[in-house]
Amino acid sequence: MENIVVKNVSDAKTLEEVFKIRTKVFVEEQNCPAELEWENEDVSHHFLATYLDQPAGACRWRATEKGFKLERFAVLPSFRGKGIAQKMIATILNDLPKNANYIYLHAQLDAMPLYKKFNFVAEGPQFEEA
Repeated sequence: MENIVVKNVSDAKTLEEVFKIRTKVFVEEQNCPAELEWENEDVSHHFLATYLDQPAGACRWRATEKGFKLERFAVLPSFRGKGIAQKMIATILNDLPKNANYIYLHAQLDAMPLYKKFNFVAEGPQFEEA
């Protein structure tokens, strides 16, 4: 895991890397309509994961009326299976404000075992998003 670095994004150039990863994974690979992918960017805390200094993954969190929502977890295909998503989840959870008492996310079915490792619990009926 020492090959993986996850950093909070604070500059426009790095944010472009985050957006490239999300475009590749969500819009191109998963066929999510582009107009549904780009929302709440200005109120989110974005993160870029690198593997051996190469951009490999992205995620973000934001405050909502319900609590703190973790979202847009994406790892490029060539970097999957290396522990990048786990490191992103651990980093993003550690970045939340200390008063973050309700933390939630919407998970794709195949990602649920990963989130369970961090004590997330499936709740509510299955639904389709984007």
